[in-house]
Amino acid sequence: MPKTLKNFIFSINIILLSSLFVIVFIFTTYLHTALAEKNAIKHANAVSSQVFTSMYQVMKRGWSRDDLNDFMFSLKENFNDSNYVITIYRSDLVKQLFGAVKEEKKDTLIDYALQSGKKEIVNSNGELRNLLPLNAKDECLRCHINAHVGDTLGVIEVKQNLVSIIQETFLEYIYFFLIALPLFGAAAFFASRYTTSKITNSLKLFNDKVQNINSVQDFKEFDSTEINLHFNELNQIISNVNLLAQKLKAVAVDKDLLEFEIQLLDKFIITSDIVRDWRDFISELLADINNVMMTYTLMTIFRVGDDQFEVDIFWFGTPEANVKERYEEYVKTQIVQTDHFLGHSDYTVRHNVTDYNKCIDLPQFDNFAHRTKSLFLDTPKIGGIVGLSVQSEIAVDPVKHIVIDSILTTMVNLVGSVKAINKYTNDLEYYAAHDPLTGLFNQRIFADLLEYETKRAARHQYRFALLVVDCDNFKPINDRYGHAFGDSFLQEFARLLSSHKRDEDILSRYGGDEFTIILPECDIAGAFAVSSKIVQAIEEFRLLAPDGKYVSVTASIGVSIYPDHAQTEKELFLIADSMMYRVKEEGKNGVKLPSQEDILSIVKEQKAKSALLVDAISNNRIVAYFQPLQNTQTGEVEIHELLMRIEIDGKVIPAYEFIEVAESMSMINRMDLMVIENAFIKIQREKYQGILFINLSPKSLIVGNYAESITNLIKKYDISKDNIVFEITERETVKNFSILEKFVLNLKMQGYKFAIDDFGSGFSSFHYIKKFPIDYLKIDGEFIVNINTDKQDRAFVNSILTLARELNVKTVAEYVENEEIVVTLKEMGVDYLQGFHIGKPNSSFSN
Repeated sequence: MPKTLKNFIFSINIILLSSLFVIVFIFTTYLHTALAEKNAIKHANAVSSQVFTSMYQVMKRGWSRDDLNDFMFSLKENFNDSNYVITIYRSDLVKQLFGAVKEEKKDTLIDYALQSGKKEIVNSNGELRNLLPLNAKDECLRCHINAHVGDTLGVIEVKQNLVSIIQETFLEYIYFFLIALPLFGAAAFFASRYTTSKITNSLKLFNDKVQNINSVQDFKEFDSTEINLHFNELNQIISNVNLLAQKLKAVAVDKDLLEFEIQLLDKFIITSDIVRDWRDFISELLADINNVMMTYTLMTIFRVGDDQFEVDIFWFGTPEANVKERYEEYVKTQIVQTDHFLGHSDYTVRHNVTDYNKCIDLPQFDNFAHRTKSLFLDTPKIGGIVGLSVQSEIAVDPVKHIVIDSILTTMVNLVGSVKAINKYTNDLEYYAAHDPLTGLFNQRIFADLLEYETKRAARHQYRFALLVVDCDNFKPINDRYGHAFGDSFLQEFARLLSSHKRDEDILSRYGGDEFTIILPECDIAGAFAVSSKIVQAIEEFRLLAPDGKYVSVTASIGVSIYPDHAQTEKELFLIADSMMYRVKEEGKNGVKLPSQEDILSIVKEQKAKSALLVDAISNNRIVAYFQPLQNTQTGEVEIHELLMRIEIDGKVIPAYEFIEVAESMSMINRMDLMVIENAFIKIQREKYQGILFINLSPKSLIVGNYAESITNLIKKYDISKDNIVFEITERETVKNFSILEKFVLNLKMQGYKFAIDDFGSGFSSFHYIKKFPIDYLKIDGEFIVNINTDKQDRAFVNSILTLARELNVKTVAEYVENEEIVVTLKEMGVDYLQGFHIGKPNSSFSN
C-alpha cells in the first residue's frame, strides 16, 4: 500500500472531522449568542417591569421632586454593579406642569417612544435598549391635570451591554471546546486508522499477488476475486482488473518464447548457402528450436508432381527403428485422413537427423499425435510446399501454440521460398545447358562441347566424329496432331537416339527437329556404323497418335570427321550439316559421308556465299523488306516488321540462306545497320507514320558501339523513338546474358520499346519477360498454326494472353495463315496479327 494513499485517506478523515468540529463550534456559538441575547432581553424586561412597578407605586402616593431624586439615586445604588443602566425620561407634559429637571439627553429613539407610547426593544452596536413608556391612567390625572388617559408621561430606558455578556459566555465555550478538541482528534485518528486498515490490508494482498507473478503459469493462477476494498467504486476497479487478467491469460506468452521467436526470425534470411543446403538449414533450425522448447521432429511436405509428394522428416536425435516405423505409420494415416494430399498417396519419405549423439526411443515417441501442430496450404502448387508439422511438448498448450502457429506460418513461407528458389536455381542451371523438352544438351552447350572436343582431339591427336541428325517429315505430323503430340514425338525420338549411341557420345538438340551427336575417338567407319544403326532404329520406330493410328518418321544423318574433313568446329558442323541436307535431297532416310568433292563443293559454296555477302555489303545490296501487322480491333495495319534481304541480278535472297555465314564471318553487325538505314530512308521517302519492329541479332550485341550506331541513325533520319520497337528473339542464345540486359536497359532508358519474338519457344521466355521491360509479346507461330485443332496449343496461347494482360503488354500472333485462325485469335483477345494471310513481306510499306 503506497504511503501517499494512506496519508490521503487519513487527511480526508481529519478534514471531515475538523470540518464537523468547526461547524459544531460555529453553530453552538451562534446558538449561545442568540440565547444570551434572548436572556438579556428577558432580564431587561423584568428589570424594566420592576422599575415601572416601583415607580408606579411611588407615583400613586404623589411624589415630590425630592422623592424623584431619591428614587433615581436608589436605582443607581441598586444597579451600580450590574450590567444595566436605567434612565428615566420625562415628557413635555410633565415638564409643563412640574418644570424641567436635569436629565440625560434624548435621542431619536427616546423621542419616538415618547410620541408613540409603545414599548421598544432595540439591539444596536452590541447594546440592548429596552424602552418602556409610562402612559397616563385615570389615577394619574389627579396630579397630571394637563394630561389625558393614554398620554405618555415618560419613558424608562434599561440599557444592557451584550458584548460583555457574550464575551464572558464565549470564553466559557472556548474552554469547553479546548477540552473537547483532543477528543475529536483522537476520534478522527482512530476512524482513519480503521478506514485505511481495511483498504490497505486488501491492497497489500493484491500487491503481493501481483509481485508473485514471475511467469505465465503464475499469471494463469492469479485471482483477485477475494479482495474487498469495502467501497463499491474501488471494488469495481479490482473487478475490472480481474476481468482483464482473465482475458490476458488467453493470449499471454512467455518472454523466453517471444525472444526465441525474434531470434528465429533473425535466422529467416535467405542466403545462397541456405538455398544450396536447405536440409542442413532446417536441421540447424530444429536444434535452435530445442534451445527454447523440446521439439522432437519437424516435417516438411512438398508437392513434386501432379500426384506425387515428398516428405522430409527432421529428427532432433537419432530415432530407433521402431520409432521410425511408428512415425511413418502415423504419416500414412494422416495422408489418408487429410484432404491436403488431394486424394493421392504417392509419396516418398526421407529421414534427416540433427544430432546423432541423441536418441529418441519409443517412450518419448508415445502420444506424438496429440503433440503435433501442423499447417497446410489450401492450394499447393507443383514444386511448392504443401505443409509443415512440428512435434513438440508445448503444441498442446492453449497459449504457446499461438507462438507455434506464428513460427509455422513464417517457416512455411521460408521453407517454401528456399525450396522454390533451390528448384528455380537448379532449373536455371539445368536449362541453361539443357533443352527443356528433351532434357538433352542445348545448342549453346553443344557449341562449347564441340569446341572443347576439337581442342582435346588436337592435343591428344585422335579422331572424333560429328553427326547432324534431322527428323524427316516431322512437320506434317506436328501440323496434323498438334503441338502437344509433336512434343511427345520429339521426346520419344530423343530417347531413341540416346538408346542407340555409345555411353561416351554427346547427344544434343540443336533446334526444332534437328539433333547433333559428338562421337569422341571415332573414325569414319565407326561413325558410319553408329549412324546406320540409328537410321534403322528410327525407321522401325512407331508412335500411337491421338486418332489411334501409328505414325513414323525417318532420319537423315550427315557426318564429318576431325581432322579428316575439317580442323575447326565451325567447318565440321558446316560439312555435317551440308551432308544432312544432301541426304534429304537424295530422298531422305540415310547417312551421308563427305567425299573430297563434297568438301570442295561446300567450301566453294561457302566462299560463294561469302563473296555474295561481301558484294552485297560493298554495293549496298542489303534490301529492307516489311511484313505488315494488323490491329485486330480496327483491322488497320499499324505495324511493320523489318526483314533483311539481299537483291542481286533481280533475285531476292531470304535471310535464312546467308544469315549463318554472315554471323560466322562477323558481318552481321554491319548488315544489320545497313538494313536499318535503308529502312529509315524508305520511311522518309514514303512518309510512313506507323511502328517499325527491328530484329536484333544476338551476335551484333557484343559490338560495343552497336546501340550508339542505331541511335545515331535514328537521329540522322529524324525517326520518332515512339515508332521503334526492337525485337529480342527467344530462339537465339546469348552466352553473356548481362550484355543483352545492359543493351536493352540502355535503349529502354532512351525511350525505345521492346518485343520478345517467338515467345514460348524456349525456357528463357519467362526469364526474359521478368528481366526486361517488355512492351510486346510475339507468340511463337508453332502455337498458332494448330490453335483450332490442338487444345493444348489453345490453352497455352490463352495463358500467354492472360499473362500479357496482367503485365499490360500487347500481344502479336505469328503464322496467321487463314481466316479461321483470325476469327479465333480475335475472340481470344490478341492485339495484332502477322502472317501470310495478313500480308507477305514487301519492299514497300504499301502492299
